[in-house]
Amino acid sequence: MANPAAFPSFELLSNEDVPALGVSIAEYRHSKTGASHYHIASDNPENVFLVALRTVPKDSTGVAHILEHTALCGSEKYPVRDPFFMMIRRSLNSFMNAFTSSDWTAYPFASSNRKDFENLLQVYLDAVFFSRLHPLDFAQEGHRLEFKDPKDPNSELEFKGVVFNEMKGAMSSVPSQLWQTLCKYLFPSTTYHYNSGGDPEAIPDLSYEQLQSFYQSHYHPSNAIFMTFGDIPAAEHQARFEDLALNRFEALNTHIAVGDEKRYHAPLRVQESYPLPPSEDTADKTHVVVAWLMGKSTELETQLEAQLLAGVLLDNSASPLLHALETSSLGSAPSPMCGLEDSMREMVFACGVEGSNVSSADEVEKLILDTLKNVVENGIPKEDVDAVLHQLELRQREIGGDGYPYGLQLILTALGSATHRGKPIELLNLDPALQAIRAKTASPDYIKQLAQNLLDNPHRVTLVMSPDQQIQARAEQAEKDRLNALKTTLSDEQKQQIIEQTAALAERQTMEEDESILPKVTLQDVPLDTPALQFDTAQFGNLPYTQYGRGTNGLVYQQLLISLPELTEHELSLLSIYTLVATELGLGEQSYLQVQARQAQVCGGISAYTTMRGGINDEQETQAYLVLSSKALLRNAKEQAKLMRDTLEQLRFDEFERLKELIAQLKGRRESAITGNGHGLAMSAASAGMSPIAKVNEELGGLSGIRLLKQLSTRIENKESLAGLAGELAVIHQKMLASSKELLIIAEDDQLQSLCSDLAPIWQDFNNDPLSSFGLPKLRAVNKEFWLANSQVNFCAKAYPTVPSGHPDAPVLTVLAVYLRNGYLHRAIREQGGAYGGGASQDSNIAAFRFYSYRDPRLQETLEDFDKSIAWMLNTEVSAQGLEEAILGVVGSIDKPGSPAGEAKQDYHSNIFGRTIAERRLFRQRVLTVSAEDLIRVCERYFSNTEASIAIVSNETKAEALSGWIAQQGLSIQRL
Repeated sequence: MANPAAFPSFELLSNEDVPALGVSIAEYRHSKTGASHYHIASDNPENVFLVALRTVPKDSTGVAHILEHTALCGSEKYPVRDPFFMMIRRSLNSFMNAFTSSDWTAYPFASSNRKDFENLLQVYLDAVFFSRLHPLDFAQEGHRLEFKDPKDPNSELEFKGVVFNEMKGAMSSVPSQLWQTLCKYLFPSTTYHYNSGGDPEAIPDLSYEQLQSFYQSHYHPSNAIFMTFGDIPAAEHQARFEDLALNRFEALNTHIAVGDEKRYHAPLRVQESYPLPPSEDTADKTHVVVAWLMGKSTELETQLEAQLLAGVLLDNSASPLLHALETSSLGSAPSPMCGLEDSMREMVFACGVEGSNVSSADEVEKLILDTLKNVVENGIPKEDVDAVLHQLELRQREIGGDGYPYGLQLILTALGSATHRGKPIELLNLDPALQAIRAKTASPDYIKQLAQNLLDNPHRVTLVMSPDQQIQARAEQAEKDRLNALKTTLSDEQKQQIIEQTAALAERQTMEEDESILPKVTLQDVPLDTPALQFDTAQFGNLPYTQYGRGTNGLVYQQLLISLPELTEHELSLLSIYTLVATELGLGEQSYLQVQARQAQVCGGISAYTTMRGGINDEQETQAYLVLSSKALLRNAKEQAKLMRDTLEQLRFDEFERLKELIAQLKGRRESAITGNGHGLAMSAASAGMSPIAKVNEELGGLSGIRLLKQLSTRIENKESLAGLAGELAVIHQKMLASSKELLIIAEDDQLQSLCSDLAPIWQDFNNDPLSSFGLPKLRAVNKEFWLANSQVNFCAKAYPTVPSGHPDAPVLTVLAVYLRNGYLHRAIREQGGAYGGGASQDSNIAAFRFYSYRDPRLQETLEDFDKSIAWMLNTEVSAQGLEEAILGVVGSIDKPGSPAGEAKQDYHSNIFGRTIAERRLFRQRVLTVSAEDLIRVCERYFSNTEASIAIVSNETKAEALSGWIAQQGLSIQRL
């Protein structure tokens, strides 16, 4: 057990080992203010810090969200305009951000460098507890009024602001609208009734004084939760908390908490609408969702019972409720709302369908309730319940860290309970509670009773969300009318104040600040080299395999890589469908339902995907693999391998209706994700002509891929076409079976020898005869496209052809992208332009340099800013500090730690694509030696006199308004 000693100003409340995670968790309280501190002690050198405040807004003005942004714009000790983004540039962090949830606001960071951790801690604590909240920062980040011509009070009045535009983009997403509308009715009286991010129609109602008042009442240590993870002792953290912030505060008497929601005595049925472009048909576009308000998330047994019931009902396609929703003709696919939300004070269980009609609402509701009644009457097979418990155990044990740092994942798991003054330690040390639940499941009536409790719960809302082709136009007109009406009330003095504020903000945004007051790391703090991971190679029969010994906490990861065979152009277009269905159909005599149940019992899911890269020295070369990937507890490793082999050798393509369901589900997911990843889709479209791999990636995973998916979904309504598609997929599969293969195994080092002995009989006689290899014709072309989507905001991208990673200029271009973002693009596109984000990146895999903007109110001006950034680069002396910061940013991303298994996978995949440790070290060394002259040289070489590719994701209204400009630019209109 780690030493739980507390700093004198803190008292230790509890300390507990969590053997399943290899950590210990201690809870402390600050004696004077009552601030909580939870420390997760680990030998992991990636230390994580988070401070959270309970934030309970009482309207939808977005006060908590806007405050989260504004608090990071300068503080008492660091009175510069943008310390948060400045520190991103001066740091080796592996994570830096801030979040606004429905009932908390959190400020987390992570770093493996002790000096860097201390630097960030100082800046974060000062930002949270001693923020300046400058009025102009509120105007920039929240909302403000501006004249279209900033100096002409007779010109049109506009709303601007980063959060204002961010939420316009966020609320363009149908799942976001569904969730927000559900919460409005499920929570009639508590904070969840409101949009904590901010409703764009309500955001302009927030005043600067209200922001200040919210800060004073909520951003206080008495309302704060400190959480830390890593190998820095708790007492050391607490000494810094005390010195940097807590010693200046007394206890606050205000008790901030989410109250009990009042309960309905009868179910509620509501109908609302979401916007759909006028060109789209409204038939089969309605969402029907049924949701219940359940018990308190702070009661561990109640939460685990809810998770168990949700898993039993919805975990996989063999689960009764998900099966009913997937196979129903009442909708095209299960709703994206399906599942349990357990992070709020009271949990929500939701289910339903998308692609339905208003007239089907009664039948959808009946289908759901009848399915629950069937569970009450007939129960669930014991092995299916055990499979759900197995999934809970596997999720509990897996060490993550490939997306968020592992320590931050643990902290966020516990944060909801800490926010509501529960027992977060229980959520991390689940084994005792899981054992108790497992004992209860021995009774066949246990699941029946949980289902009956759900049926008997009258706090139920059935939401019918239907498409409305005019709602967006009405909302835009309402905003114009509001601004026009407001303009008529403005006095000459008030108009002058708007003009002066616009000028003052513009001056503030271009002001050169004294960054020297901020702490920083330098290139001297960067590790000298990238450590090499140890691995061994051997063979099972004629199947080569590579093994890595890693600290996986008792999990086994297996990946089978198949060299992509030669495919026709049509077969290539079906690869995303093939990878989707390869693990979702029946095997041999087993139906897909039986296979789904088997997967849940054996492993933590099995997936198939393609991975493709251009050559390290020639982007026109193509190398590609199909990857079959799974993870399992060590005790299930043999069954995991058998399942993987069966998935390849026994896959059947005769379950036509299942195939149709899967395609409908994929179409729904991909369409609903457009506004969340619009910048990525725009960059993919702009880059599609850069290389063969770029083109394939766009056609499989980009906007072109979504369009192909929609066309395919319509075509297979015809049974003959559906059968034809199944036959085409079967042909692709036979080609995969005949192609060369290799295996990756990752497990605990001391388990590898016995594990490989166990796996040998399964893989020993596996067929591995090579077929002709994959290849694509060379490609370099200019693309110019304007894509129409259901979005209130724009996503812009511009791409230039460059070089692959083995070229000496690739590291320079990678540094240049960060230098341009830090020095020009962030200010021009985000601060001045009002977009949520913008920047540049060098993608050496496809040899392309891409500019992008995210949730952007502007369009032409942003494309001009991309060009201006190049002119700025060529006409402005390169800043030595800016160059060092850009290099630090690139090295930090290269050195960013992942999970033990994730690092092994990344190393292995890099090696098979020719990115050996020697090549990676050379790239990193070249990054460290990039000079100012290098930046100017590559800027001139790759951007001067080179025609750029352009892609824009916007909406029909914008396209109509800019039709002349679109034609002038040579942009082709593309419809999804």
